[in-house]
Amino acid sequence: MTDIFREVEEDVRRERFEKLWKQYGDYIIAGVAAIVIGAAGYKLWTRYEDQQRFGAAKTFMVAQQAADAGQSAQASAMFAKLAKSGPGGYSTVAKLAQANTLLMSGKNADAVALYKTIAEKDSSGLGNVARMRAAWAQVETASRSELETLLAPLTLQTSGWRFLAREVLAYSDYHAGSIQQAGREYRALASDTGASQSLRARANAMATFIKTGGEHDFGTVPRPPAQPTPLQQPEGQPTP
Repeated sequence: MTDIFREVEEDVRRERFEKLWKQYGDYIIAGVAAIVIGAAGYKLWTRYEDQQRFGAAKTFMVAQQAADAGQSAQASAMFAKLAKSGPGGYSTVAKLAQANTLLMSGKNADAVALYKTIAEKDSSGLGNVARMRAAWAQVETASRSELETLLAPLTLQTSGWRFLAREVLAYSDYHAGSIQQAGREYRALASDTGASQSLRARANAMATFIKTGGEHDFGTVPRPPAQPTPLQQPEGQPTP
């Protein structure tokens, strides 16, 4: 008797399953297919991204080698291309490297413009590096107010870059002839325990230099007298 009830129950379950499958079978198959295709697509996309990053890294290395070899134009063009099509963070890094190459090749205005573009669009450490390099690149040509505007995000009390930014402004004052102001700024930096040891040492050296008369122009050092070569004899001596 129990076996009969079990067979009936199995028939009912089978009938229900067949009914459900007829109604929703296509959707189930489509869902499984979507999962399989999605997993395969994700794997292919991950592989593609890896290949792109590998290619970008290789291009960056070649461009950097060209820059180190003095081939500025070639390096700048390669960095510019990578900046437009590079994946992930390579684009910003390539722009920064391009600006460095422009600066080394004497194209200061172009370099500063690119540094500023990076700084405006990137709020991470790379953007801060670009902002600092833009400031140093024009520290002898821009006014203090221009430098203050550029460095404003870095001079906040919460910024870890504030000491480096203050150093730029101190040098700007020194170069502009505000010697006493520069001396005070350098002394303040030298005694600020929040600054790095190397920066404090630089600031102390500049403060000492200013204190001991570094603002005065002592003229130029005369060239040493020319020494006679083996083929030249001092006057009055016979030729052997």
